[in-house]
Amino acid sequence: MATESANLVTMVVQPHGTTYCCPRKNIEEILWESDIQKRVAIDAWGHGDFLCRNYILNGLSDTLYNVYSSATTARALWESLKKKYKTEDAGLKKFIVGKFLEFKMVDSKTVMNQVQEFEMILHDLHVEGLKLSEPFQVVAMIEKLLPLWKDFKNYLKHKRKEMELEDLIVRLRIEVDNRLFEMKSGKL
Repeated sequence: MATESANLVTMVVQPHGTTYCCPRKNIEEILWESDIQKRVAIDAWGHGDFLCRNYILNGLSDTLYNVYSSATTARALWESLKKKYKTEDAGLKKFIVGKFLEFKMVDSKTVMNQVQEFEMILHDLHVEGLKLSEPFQVVAMIEKLLPLWKDFKNYLKHKRKEMELEDLIVRLRIEVDNRLFEMKSGKL
């Protein structure tokens, strides 16, 4: 009896390593079902890839669409876009650092507008992962002040208490208001 039942059971090993133990009469059925499952999985992947590829292409401008529409899979499209546009990040960091180093305040713009510009540069540095300590940012902003602000710069440099960037901006706003008031009253 044991030999008869042994002849009725067959081990089926699939290429991906899955092992089935099944009655002999159903081997063909199981192989057929696994082929159907493979086909369904491949069809689902193809449909998902089609949707993803076209979704990416839809987001591109017309000229870029013409360049990248020849990509056969979403992954190939994504890799080519990543290779092209991800490499420019190093150049962007250098550009932002250059803006930070070259930033100078001028007489033709208001001090507070220029402070906001400088804050935007600091924000861009932070976004790019180039973090500067708070004291460094404060001292850099103080050093960027106009030569007419020499006395105020010296006053800020000699303060013993460490100042945050927001505190410096508040002090600058107060100083701007004081200077405007003095100009209107004719003292300056």
